[in-house]
Amino acid sequence: MKNAFRSLARKYHPDRSSEPDAEEKFKEIQEAYAVLSDTEKRQTYDRFGHNAPGGSPFGGFGGGSFNINLEDILGGDFFSSFFGGGSRRSRNRGNDVIVRFSVNLESIYHGTSEELDIELPTSCEDCSGTGAEDGDIISCSNCGGQGKIRARQQVGPFVQDVIRDCPTCSGMGQIIKTKCKTCKGSGQSMKETKLRFNVPKGADDGTRLRMRGKGEPALRGRGENGDLFIELEIEQHEWFERSGADLVMSLPLDYADLILGRTIILPHIDGSELKIVVPKMTNSGETIEIRGKGLPRSRGSGRGDVVVLVKLQMPSKVSKSEIKHLESTRPEYSSEDLQEIIRSDANKRRQ
Repeated sequence: MKNAFRSLARKYHPDRSSEPDAEEKFKEIQEAYAVLSDTEKRQTYDRFGHNAPGGSPFGGFGGGSFNINLEDILGGDFFSSFFGGGSRRSRNRGNDVIVRFSVNLESIYHGTSEELDIELPTSCEDCSGTGAEDGDIISCSNCGGQGKIRARQQVGPFVQDVIRDCPTCSGMGQIIKTKCKTCKGSGQSMKETKLRFNVPKGADDGTRLRMRGKGEPALRGRGENGDLFIELEIEQHEWFERSGADLVMSLPLDYADLILGRTIILPHIDGSELKIVVPKMTNSGETIEIRGKGLPRSRGSGRGDVVVLVKLQMPSKVSKSEIKHLESTRPEYSSEDLQEIIRSDANKRRQ
């Protein structure tokens, strides 16, 4: 029964559930558990149901309170998210640190080893991370050195005893009597650090590389360091845009190139030459796919493709003689001719 109650209470707790009637359901669940866990009330319900003498055992609570320890039933971690507590791991662990690092597409293609000089928080050497001068630390009088205080919290119709971190000592059970002059009681100092890490082939923009234990030291030096995350930012390329493992580019050509065709050679990110063959009579807006010339796939084997979008490049200036020539060669279309051209083009695109 306790497992079923725990599952339903977690689902319908008003601070977690988005259900419109979550608060009402949560109260009903609490009341049901209070009755079913009481032998006498349960026997009454088994005999009379909701029509028990003196009223239903589920409906007689009114505004009263029941001293049921929901923390024992649901677990301390459930209430810690609402009442300011936290897991042992989060209290005894330093914060994580995120560093952003820019790389180009060539680095993503080949995969590289990188170095980065950066200032990171480390434990103060003069006080060993305690923040206290000569280790001058005393027991917290507010919590008696326990790091915890007990408070009462109303949860629906129940009164809940909540154990939370002591605000005076931040849950450490000790306070600094004399602060370290070097770190002014923080227990931390900034230190220039050289980081060495590998950028994997085909890494995506926003990929985070974790370096365990390289983050912020734990409070008072009691616990493990946080982690350092290096977040990769992919620099913009001169002409390529990325779509997963594929590389997409726009190729502006003039009218003659589209009619007669053309071959273009470009330097490629893999160190080779990228050969783009534009066939004769290519329409603006058509794409040319070059298989296996994209980026390495981060999952699986092989490479993506290069996708070239062909565009008609309009000239910025046209001479009078060119205009005259165009006017003399421009065909005359009737309305019916234009309709047929449009219809034919639509059919080609559907095929």
